[in-house]
Formats: sequence, structure tokens, C-alpha cells
Amino acid sequence: MQQQQADVAVIGAGIVGLATAYHLAAQGKKVVLFERNSKAISASIRNFGLVWPIGQTAGKMYQRAMRSRATWKELAAATGLQCQETGSIHLAYANDELAVLEEFAQAAPGNGYDCTLVTPSQIGKYTSAIKTDGLKGALWSPTEMTVNPRQASAAIAKHLEEKMNVTVRFGTAVNGISMPYIETRAEKWKVEEVFVCSGADFETLYPAEFAAAPLKKCKLQMMRTIPQPGNWQLGPALCAGLTLAHYSSFDSCKTLVPLKERFAAEMPEYVKWGIHLLISQNGAGELTIGDSHEYGPDFEPFDKAFINDLILEYMHTFLQAPTYTIQEQWHGIYPKLTNGQTDLVFSPEKHVTIVNGLGGAGMTLSFGLAQEVTGAL
Repeated sequence: MQQQQADVAVIGAGIVGLATAYHLAAQGKKVVLFERNSKAISASIRNFGLVWPIGQTAGKMYQRAMRSRATWKELAAATGLQCQETGSIHLAYANDELAVLEEFAQAAPGNGYDCTLVTPSQIGKYTSAIKTDGLKGALWSPTEMTVNPRQASAAIAKHLEEKMNVTVRFGTAVNGISMPYIETRAEKWKVEEVFVCSGADFETLYPAEFAAAPLKKCKLQMMRTIPQPGNWQLGPALCAGLTLAHYSSFDSCKTLVPLKERFAAEMPEYVKWGIHLLISQNGAGELTIGDSHEYGPDFEPFDKAFINDLILEYMHTFLQAPTYTIQEQWHGIYPKLTNGQTDLVFSPEKHVTIVNGLGGAGMTLSFGLAQEVTGAL
């Protein structure tokens, strides 16, 4: 078995592992990055590609998201990957939804958010992709960005290898860690430090520690349309009332309580399956639509058609697009903390750090969190 040496090993080439490797390499560390699959194929490519600061709680988490946003822009400039500063629009078609937007917007300057209430007569300045009948108002935020998740992971890994001297080992599972050594099928590496960024794989490395952690798995279902004709543009990423009950940034709004009560009474299936709706558009003109949230230790591989039907039904209440033809349907699985925290960072043994539990906010928070755990701040 060939023996090699590096300063730091990062295990997992999803967005958390890539972000960790990026900030370590930027500090001049010699990094080796392991990924058991031939490329990133899990949650980091099965998402909207949205960097979503507006959904994060004020203070530490919002600032973490904004630092991630800045890093995405740096990487886009360095690699040419798609990174569009689209912003976002939250739409309100009911008075109780508008009340939440108004309360949030009133407190926004003091909480550090950059957002603006938009009247129905003003909405055309921001997007032509919505149905205006019944629209009560909207919230515009300029901070959200859209990347192409299926391209981003590969582009970042290539940049790490070619420009930042990171050794990348795709198709290479780590079979054991016995510090200071890491073993794979063909190699043995001596390292000073290890970061385990294994996503929803709780069973391979440190299974007892993961079993004791407040983690569960979340399955989400998503869809993508064919390219929109005539170079039609969505503009800002879109969401509507259900999203107000999903993101923690709105939890401080007192008006959210009666809105959630209405959703529970009038839309119980949406609440049961954790459905809200985001719509983004990639560089190919395709719309990404979703999603749902189903929790458990594991899941059947079969997607639920009625969940996709519910998603599309709600989409048609506000989206106005040239074509709704679906070309792809899929699901992703990511780790979710059960204790209300935003991340799980701990050391199962000396010089080993597990970084996990970002929930559905990996694209938004990973680079900012990696700055913190690697000492880059």
C-alpha cells in the first residue's frame, strides 16, 4: 500500500467538504480531498442552486450566509461557473401573508436585512413571471443568487486541484481513520488533521458518534422543466406564502402564528409533507421547482407522485411561464438536526472534526461555516 502525506484530509466532496478544502487550501495547507463516488452525486447537486441569505435568522447566520455569498462570487470569477445575482421575491396573495411581509420588512433595517416591500402596481419592475390577479404585495430582496448545482461541484473540485494544489481522490472511499493515518483501498495517508464532511452518510465513519447525535435524514422531491422558449427569463427566484412558514428568518414575526394556523387548517397535506415552493432558473433556461420534506432514518426509493402534484398545483397559483413541461423528477436526502441548531461541528477524537447538519442550507451556509471551522476568519 502506497503511503503519502498531507497537512489535512477532507472526507466528502459535497459542498461542505469542498468549502472546507477551499478555505484550508487558501491558508496554504496541503490538502487531500476524498470522495467515495466518481463525482458529487448527492444533496449538493440535487437542489435549487440557491444562495438564500433572506431565509437565515438575523445576526450570526445571516452574516455567515453573506460571507458564503462573497465566496461564491470569488469562485465564479475564478472558474466561470454560473452565479447569477437574481435576488428573490416573496409573493403574498392573502392578507395574513402580507401581514407577515409587512412585519418582517418593518424590522428588517434593524436586523440587517436588505429588502423592500413591493406593491402589486410595482411588481412589474421586478418580474413578469407571476400571476397578478389577487396579488396583495411582495417582498424584494437583492441578496439571493442562483448557481447551477450540477456544474458547481465539479467546477470547484477542478479549481481546487488545478489552481490550489489540492489532491482530489474521486472514487475513493476512506475505509478507516487511525490518526495520524487514513486508509483507502490503495493508499495510506499521514495527516495532521481530518475534517469529515459525510452528509447523510452516518454509517461509514464514526457511526456510534453519529447515532448519538441529534440528527435525522430529510428526503425532498423536486422537478425541472424543459428550457423555457425564446430566452424567457424568470428573473428573481420566486416563492409564495408557504415559504414564510419554512425559513427561520420569519419566526420572529408574531403575524406568522395565525398564518401557520390557517395553513394547518386549509392545507393540511402541504403541512404534513413539509411542502413549500421555490422556483429558480439555471443558465440553460430550465426552471427548478420544489420541494417537500419527509423525515426519517431512511426512505423508500420510490417518489410519491401526489407530492409532485401538490407542488405543481401550488406553483400554478402564482407562476406565469411559457412552458411547464417537466423533463426531470428526482429526490435528494440531506441531514437535518433535531435540536433546532444550524450545524453540527464536533470532535470525535483528537485532530478529527465532523462538520454536518446544515439541513437544506448547504449552498447558502457552507463557505461561511467553513471559514469558521478552519480558522479562516
